[in-house]
Amino acid sequence: MRRHAPWTPYAFMAPFLVVFLTFVIAPALLGLWMSLHDWDFMLEHRPFVGLDNYTALFDSTSAVFEMFWNGMKATAVFTVASVPLLVAIPLGLAVLLNRRFPGRTLFRAVFFMPYVLGVAVVGLLFRFMLDPNIGIVNGLIDLVGLDAALGALGVDWPIPWTTGQPWAWISLVAMTVWWTLGFNTIIYLAGLQDIPSELYDAARVDGASGWQQFRNVTLPGLRAVLLFVVTITILASANMFGQALLVTNGGPGDTTRTALIVMLGEGLESFRMGSAAAMSYLLAIALGIVSIIQVLAMRERGRPRWRS
Repeated sequence: MRRHAPWTPYAFMAPFLVVFLTFVIAPALLGLWMSLHDWDFMLEHRPFVGLDNYTALFDSTSAVFEMFWNGMKATAVFTVASVPLLVAIPLGLAVLLNRRFPGRTLFRAVFFMPYVLGVAVVGLLFRFMLDPNIGIVNGLIDLVGLDAALGALGVDWPIPWTTGQPWAWISLVAMTVWWTLGFNTIIYLAGLQDIPSELYDAARVDGASGWQQFRNVTLPGLRAVLLFVVTITILASANMFGQALLVTNGGPGDTTRTALIVMLGEGLESFRMGSAAAMSYLLAIALGIVSIIQVLAMRERGRPRWRS
């Protein structure tokens, strides 16, 4: 193989391209084709219906309208509640873990360890921990005598962590933050280590406080990392599925039945894969718009200026 042959770069890219085309592009095109058909597993033929599956999602008289938009609402609630926590808490932890102190490596490992667990393990763990009747969380609250104080504040006892609102959302958000914050923390740590220490030295010489160093040195230095973290966190939160399915089963009612759970029911339980595919593409378009807005809002506008 000649070093500078025109096809050399494509030869190196070929293994990835084969996997990408097979497992990403081909399924995406198949899903788009399915969304244009009445793709029912119970039918012998799958007639072409054009955009009917999409227009049904905007028709208030259709059977899927309320179900889909309730799922989108639940997805939006979870995303708005979890993303700020999954951006801010890991950033604070990364700043602390970036300092030198005994046991720093151990603490880094401890915060990252939950992330390696599968959603089934975490979901079942929290399902039993948060059970209103036999869960250890309510048991500990009762053991330390906080149940009386919570009752005086008007909180239902036992606390319905998985069967009542807003406790179900609090449980799902807290579980997700505990489970996934380690990944964002590691990303932030990598970004912090790329910021030259001379910038902090110069800021201290100029009399900058810790907050001023964070605002004028750390945050500008992490601009690209922040953009990445916010983007992947929004996408991950908007695709939340396993936590709600395992811990609350979409309840109480359908308040935690996210868009992906709705698509699962529509496609694999009701066998209407065309409608489920249309739902998935509408969600993808919405996430694409949100991502573009977020990238435009966070893009760098000139060089950062020093603010006292």
